[in-house]
Amino acid sequence: RLRASLQEKEVLLKEIHHRVKNNLQVISSLLNLQARTVTDGRVLELLRDSQNRVRSMALVHEKLYRSTDLGRIDLGEYARSLAGQLLRTYADQAGRVALRVEVAGCWVGIDTSVACGLILNELVSNALKHAFPDGRTGAIVIGLTAEGERLRLRVADDGVGFPAGVDFRATPSLGLQLVNSLVAQIDGAIALDRAAGTEFVITFPAA
Repeated sequence: RLRASLQEKEVLLKEIHHRVKNNLQVISSLLNLQARTVTDGRVLELLRDSQNRVRSMALVHEKLYRSTDLGRIDLGEYARSLAGQLLRTYADQAGRVALRVEVAGCWVGIDTSVACGLILNELVSNALKHAFPDGRTGAIVIGLTAEGERLRLRVADDGVGFPAGVDFRATPSLGLQLVNSLVAQIDGAIALDRAAGTEFVITFPAA
């Protein structure tokens, strides 16, 4: 009876993740339909940003639905999937910006997964949008490694560099405000290196 009850709960959890994913995909589709009616470039960009955030959350529930562990996902595998999804979104840059993903297998819970997915979405999207203007070519690297009881997430590009004199911790950019808030949410720390392009490094507990 206990085994049957456990199996029933696992099926229900899978169904919940499946339904949440489907609902988020509906929201993404609605944003896409709305974007088709918009001619203002700035508004179109905001809708696309919102759509990418929704997709990043939907991908977490897709991974959990397909995982044998309903409480955790492989963050490295998730980062690869999300990177490919973003590159398809920004098709104009796909031909001239290489996106490399150097990740180790690191399993994390759903809350950390969602936070890291949104962080990656913002940092990679910013790099694709701003690091390579005027047809410039280059590369974006996503790195994920385990260092003892902490994980180290790195997003770096060799583009034009983060604007000098701009404090990424106090900026009107919604995306960077979201990144800082999410890093705090997972008890992490974030640092910016402007030495060669732009490199953000986030460290946070593995548990």
